[in-house]
Amino acid sequence: MSDSLWGYQPSCGHTAGIDLTGYSVEATDGSIGKVDKHSDKVGSACLLVDTGVWIFGKHVLLPAGTVKRIDPEDRKVHVELTREQVKNSPEFDRQRQTEDPAYHEQLSAYYLAYRIM
Repeated sequence: MSDSLWGYQPSCGHTAGIDLTGYSVEATDGSIGKVDKHSDKVGSACLLVDTGVWIFGKHVLLPAGTVKRIDPEDRKVHVELTREQVKNSPEFDRQRQTEDPAYHEQLSAYYLAYRIM
């Protein structure tokens, strides 16, 4: 993963301004859902993923640093997480995401535990 968990890895194929909404999201061991929204904001770039029925409609916020590769041709985002790691991640909280810096730190701590050096 990148040095910054909240920024895209230079090698992942991310292009600023590309709309990832609707792209399928693939974990290392299978599909986990679709991109509902995304942000390219410097220092807090992320994907909001709708896991659909796989884990009962849970939404999860994945930091951009978890993205391994973006395939615009197949409209897929590949992340360096397993399905289980995504399933066990903190559920997205819209209110806390925009108003609570501690929520950002909670997410960082969770995903940093799985960081590949």
